[in-house]
Amino acid sequence: MSTDTQRRSPVIIITGTPGTGKSTHAQLLAEESPIPLRHINVGEVVKEKSLHEGFDSEWQSYTVDEDKLLDELEPLASEGGVILDWHTCEVFPERWADLVVVLRCDHTQLWERLEKRAYPLKKIQENNQAEIMQVVLDEARSSYPAEIIVELKSESMEDLESNVARIIQWIQAWKANHES
Repeated sequence: MSTDTQRRSPVIIITGTPGTGKSTHAQLLAEESPIPLRHINVGEVVKEKSLHEGFDSEWQSYTVDEDKLLDELEPLASEGGVILDWHTCEVFPERWADLVVVLRCDHTQLWERLEKRAYPLKKIQENNQAEIMQVVLDEARSSYPAEIIVELKSESMEDLESNVARIIQWIQAWKANHES
């Protein structure tokens, strides 16, 4: 649990390989949460606020300036009530996180999802390999206490609904534990 017991709402990190459903989960969770939670798509914040060192055309992505990103997100995380949605989690300080959700998807299905996004083949291959090797899950495990990490399958609408319901139960328990 976060060291900041002053927060009235938790900080939830939803992470996973691109294409695992992070933004969909985060948006639905923000809509259905029993307490107000703000969905922050970290990749969008990086672009909108120019928190990067430029665009890498080979990988079709921005080279993130992690210091600028953390400076931007620190006040929001300190306040709580946010869902941080990003393909990596190890950059976020341990003290920020109350729950880290790692979404997983079968690599064949993931490949199809990334093809639909028109990702370059090299990027599809890299992300598929990362999913097979459970890179994001290993990052989470090396960055946060085991008791706040949850690995969830994200392959169907049923998974999405079940996962959001499970996270809402966690939010209700968190809230009950922090009302005193």
